[in-house]
Amino acid sequence: MNKPTNKNFITNIIDNDNNTNKFSGRVQTRFPPEPNGYLHIGHAKSICLNFEISKSYNGKCNLRFDDTNPEKENVEFIESIKKDIEWLGYQWDEMHFASDYFNNLYNYALKLISEGYAYIDSSSPDEIKRERGTLTEPGINSKDRDRAIEENLKIFEEMKNGKHEDGKYILRLKIDMSSPNINMRDPIIYRIKNFKHHKTGNDWCIYPMYDFTHCISDAIENVTHSLCTLEFEDHRELYDWIIKKIGHVNKPQQIEFARLALEHNLMSKRKLSQLVEEKYVSGWDDPRMPTISGMRRRGFTPNSIKDFCSRIGITKKNSSIEMGVLENTIREELNLTARRIMGVLDPLKITITNYPENDSEEIFASNNPNKDNEGKRGITISKHIFIDKNDFMEIPEKKYFRLAPGKEVRLRHAFNIVCNNIVKDNSGNIIELECTFDPVSRDMSKGNKVKGMIHWVDANNCVDATVNIYDRLFSDPNPLNLKSFNKKSLIVKKNAKIEKNVNLNNYEERYQFERVGYFIRDNKSSNKNIVYNKIVSLKDSWKKISK
Repeated sequence: MNKPTNKNFITNIIDNDNNTNKFSGRVQTRFPPEPNGYLHIGHAKSICLNFEISKSYNGKCNLRFDDTNPEKENVEFIESIKKDIEWLGYQWDEMHFASDYFNNLYNYALKLISEGYAYIDSSSPDEIKRERGTLTEPGINSKDRDRAIEENLKIFEEMKNGKHEDGKYILRLKIDMSSPNINMRDPIIYRIKNFKHHKTGNDWCIYPMYDFTHCISDAIENVTHSLCTLEFEDHRELYDWIIKKIGHVNKPQQIEFARLALEHNLMSKRKLSQLVEEKYVSGWDDPRMPTISGMRRRGFTPNSIKDFCSRIGITKKNSSIEMGVLENTIREELNLTARRIMGVLDPLKITITNYPENDSEEIFASNNPNKDNEGKRGITISKHIFIDKNDFMEIPEKKYFRLAPGKEVRLRHAFNIVCNNIVKDNSGNIIELECTFDPVSRDMSKGNKVKGMIHWVDANNCVDATVNIYDRLFSDPNPLNLKSFNKKSLIVKKNAKIEKNVNLNNYEERYQFERVGYFIRDNKSSNKNIVYNKIVSLKDSWKKISK
């Protein structure tokens, strides 16, 4: 049997279980998402953990949708989850739905009622909350706790048959209202919901709660190691109680690990849904979102996300990870793999007055200096070019080395130019620069030595595009709600100019716009509306700002 190279406290537990033959040497995990939203980077950590562990031990990993709340779930979310898992490079051994077990769960509920371990309660939500107690005070028994078993069975059957409206009754476990673990204080396991289910249609109008469904589904599927995040640690006692009382032969071992918190983001599907519904973002796959689909559209690769999950590791202590850690994984990958081109986001036109009219020349530059076999690309230059507005200053500051009146700079891969004249419109806005070039400086060993080098594109041979520049979704590193939403998280450059060497037919290819950052074609753009998304900057500028 293989053993994982990335050891952690979970693999240590599994190794010990295998050494003691606890599960007869079997290792089976599962990834159990609720289909009530798109997966985010926190889910990616769980996906990698469950699938990699099963792979390391030659085991199995199932995909199971916890579809017990038809009010919030739909097929769109199911399909997006499947797509995200496959995009990350994983394939489940079996796919199940909690709804596959609705008959089992119902029969287990009948068993618990019949044996006096569950009862029908007519209390209101406010009454249940009030009677539940606090961390320092015990709860109070419900007025219905001692309802006769026969009556409980009768009402539960009526609930199943749709004879009662939503909220009139619930089914609760009868455990211990004075337990120090609040999860053991007669938790709710069934409620009435008259909603059509995406899979079972109108067959059911009562639906089991997550805590009841989750542990039994694991047991039915013969899961050996139920890996979940730390907030479920206090639920383990309840899960063990349920499995014992229903008498199931398989008792999965629950192991909790720290969930992922990523700075400047929210990891609550409810709050991410609020961002979508209230139009803060364009959708679940908005490239600013921490969803896997959003990150895919932004230009992150499966390897970069898996590398990130590997770097942060598996621990028992919750912590918040800097965005820079995530960005560095894709930045390091793209530095080695991305083709180089030039792109100007805020174009300023230059006319090279001493360059021959209607003439152009081809210059050859490396596609990627980090890859010897990438070859070179041809770039044209002519009398009219575009540079970025940020590369010109009319009244230059001290130690400003880029273009300014009378100042000589080098055009990357080309030659030196000097700004001789500024052309302005009637409002005083700069609309064009008139420059001259030094033909001798085509050879870098000749001509004047200059400190400034700027990028450019040939105005007669470039692609017009819109470029989306993304920033942190929230200005607060640890947002609690939507109040700190960063209104500058998206800046749209509508008049960008891109070197013609970009392959418009390949939506997957990632480029380094030299001196600017890494970019990818937006998967929702068309040839009539060419859009590129900035994946990440060349350097971690936020690190400098925070310092």
